[in-house]
Amino acid sequence: MSINGLTEKTITCPHCGHHTHVEIDPSNGDQNYYDECTNCCQELHLTTHIDEANNTLEVTIDADDEQFY
Repeated sequence: MSINGLTEKTITCPHCGHHTHVEIDPSNGDQNYYDECTNCCQELHLTTHIDEANNTLEVTIDADDEQFY
């Protein structure tokens, strides 16, 4: 997998279970941002991490209410 340029991932909404596609730009390095589910309009928390040793892009999706501080 190339981590250069836009990468498209299929994700599952933790609120409604709907599958949707998101485009991720790994050129900005590790990212932590919010997006909206296209089906239920609930907020999604996306975290991306570039593993340069394995040349992979890791994406974690959760509902904001699932985080522990």
